[in-house]
Amino acid sequence: MFQIVRKFVFSDAFCVGADNGKRYDDLFEKLDTNKDGKVDIHELRQGLKAMGLGFGEGAAQKIVSAGDSDDDGELDISEFSEYLRGHEKKLMLTFKSLDKNNDGRIDASEIRQSLSKLGIKLSEEHAQKILSSIDADGTMTVDWNEWRAHFLLNPATNIEEIIRFWKKSSVLDIGDSLSIPDEFTEDEKKTGIWWKQLMAGAMAGAVSRTGTAPLDRMKVFMQVHSSKTNKISISSGFKQMVKEGGIRSLWRGNGVNVLKIAPETAIKFWAYEQYKKLITSEGGTVKPHERFIAGSLAGATAQTIIYPMEVMKTRLTLGKTGQYSGMLNCGKKILKREGVKAFYKGYIPNILGIIPYAGIDLAVYESLKNYWLTRYATDSANPGILVLLACGTISSTCGQLASYPLALIRTRMQAQASMEGSPQLSMVNLTKRIVSNEGFFGLYRGIAPNFMKVIPAVSISYVVYEYSKTGLGLSSK
Repeated sequence: MFQIVRKFVFSDAFCVGADNGKRYDDLFEKLDTNKDGKVDIHELRQGLKAMGLGFGEGAAQKIVSAGDSDDDGELDISEFSEYLRGHEKKLMLTFKSLDKNNDGRIDASEIRQSLSKLGIKLSEEHAQKILSSIDADGTMTVDWNEWRAHFLLNPATNIEEIIRFWKKSSVLDIGDSLSIPDEFTEDEKKTGIWWKQLMAGAMAGAVSRTGTAPLDRMKVFMQVHSSKTNKISISSGFKQMVKEGGIRSLWRGNGVNVLKIAPETAIKFWAYEQYKKLITSEGGTVKPHERFIAGSLAGATAQTIIYPMEVMKTRLTLGKTGQYSGMLNCGKKILKREGVKAFYKGYIPNILGIIPYAGIDLAVYESLKNYWLTRYATDSANPGILVLLACGTISSTCGQLASYPLALIRTRMQAQASMEGSPQLSMVNLTKRIVSNEGFFGLYRGIAPNFMKVIPAVSISYVVYEYSKTGLGLSSK
């Protein structure tokens, strides 16, 4: 069957020496059965069926959605050609990444080696079956033309390896809880690799937050106490904290900040999977906007459940020596003096902050990823760890910058009741008061120590994450 498909889709001129434009024109002409200069979902579906390409019910829809730049539900020749150009480049990158010995052919051992790095154990027999489904000339190896012929009209360009290389990981813990959860492959879920990766990420986050806790406490301290009339620099703030409670006071509130990682990660992951099922089309790949919606809803769900711990973290961070003996004591005192409602002060700005953070974080990361793939990806789809860390750090920092005013309002509202003589203001009135008294930049108090902790937080996270993966029996990417 594949020989027939190859002949239909790739004539001799189509496979060797012909320019891409001619190849794409020939294929478009064969798919455009009513000769109206457009290929719609029905024509594409029938064309795939006629070629014997069983890529699933949603394959035609995915191709049209990916290439339809004018949103008319059809592809003209320029849209079709542009889609195939981008698709073919990704296929070439994946082919080169799988071709470990650079001989221009992929064999069964190379398939097993690549999938093994993804945590997928494959028998020699299974690898041979995969190879034979692509191999057109019976050599039990796959060259570029065979690879392209097999996958050109398969919309799943993010074949496992590209997904794996470009998956944003929880290793990048910069102390905020608003990021979109990790995306795991079906194989990772079935083999149990997902929970090991989540555990490794949680351990990395715990060590990272502990290492940068003094800067985090300084950020909260400046958010609440710094103003035009009470200017606090980073050095004077640290001196004041050490004088009041000693060196150990710099880690005040860190315990609950670390403790909330596990339940928040678990809730967010579970909620993300549920929302994803509701939002995505059946059997479809998760699109960026669907990932954003599902991730934001999952973040909101997790924040709603663990938010009382966020309030206690702020109170402990701002507390004076001897004010609280621990998290439970803090919780009891808040409940006794202020009631249950106190555990959700600042909840609204916190939830609102998820939207700009997650949206900008994802958008910037996708833009940087696509820029790198377009400009610098030549021999491999793997960008290397430095590029991944840089993209993740920049996107997360941009997300923080956009949501920071809401984070400051949240922290002020959480702290209001513990500050003597401080009025209990709503989100809107508090925002007006800050802008009126301190100007717009008053909403960015404490952002300096917040940015200072980003690079050490990412560095610590990555090192601990790699060691944790080794300890849990996961090979490095």
